[in-house]
Order: sequence, then C-alpha cells, then structure tokens
Amino acid sequence: MKNSTQGFTLIELLIVIAIIGILAAVLIPNVLNARKRANDTANNAFAGQVATWIAAADTAANTAALQTTLKTNADCIGAPLQAEGAPTALPASVESCTIVYSGTTGRYTITSTSTNAVAVTKTY
Repeated sequence: MKNSTQGFTLIELLIVIAIIGILAAVLIPNVLNARKRANDTANNAFAGQVATWIAAADTAANTAALQTTLKTNADCIGAPLQAEGAPTALPASVESCTIVYSGTTGRYTITSTSTNAVAVTKTY
C-alpha cells in the first residue's frame, strides 16, 4: 500500500499569504487615491453645472431678481437654481458650495469644496 497525502505544505501556504499581503499593500493605497480623485472630479463637475444653471436662470426678465437673490454667499441649490434643475441637496462628493455676485464686475463666483477639502472656483 502506498502512503500518499494530498494538500499543501506549510511553506507553500506561507508563500501564498506573503504574496497576497504584498499585493494588498500595493493596491489599497491606489484604490483609496482613486476614490479621492473621483470625489474631486465630481466636485469640479458640480461647480461647472452650477454655472450652467446660473446662465440658464439669468434671463432678461429674471436678471435683477437673480442678482438680488445670489448677491452674497447664496448656496448652490437655492430656489432660483432649482427651477433650472438644481437638486435640493448637495451631492455626496460636495461638502459646501457658495455663490457670490459682484455688482462691480457683473460676475457670479461659484466656490465649491469637495469632501477632501479641495476647493474649486468657477466664474460666470
């Protein structure tokens, strides 16, 4: 009768565990950085979308009311912009967003901050 055993040796198992550990140490930071970059990109896109909503709301009949409403530190999801498609709450990737209207330049400045504390400024 032949004595044969099947299975892996302890050395083989330790080598596989070591390889998995090395791969995890290399991949996990890259995955976390990808998530941060995605949040920052989504924040940048949201600020651009707010500028588009302002442009759509800034009609000849509505300009004075819009400028008064957005004169200082208005949020990016206020009533004038909701009529143009703005959501009722900020996206998950956006921590805060404000709009400031400058009467001297006639421009709106949108400042949006991501959950990673990266600020983006757009001007319309």
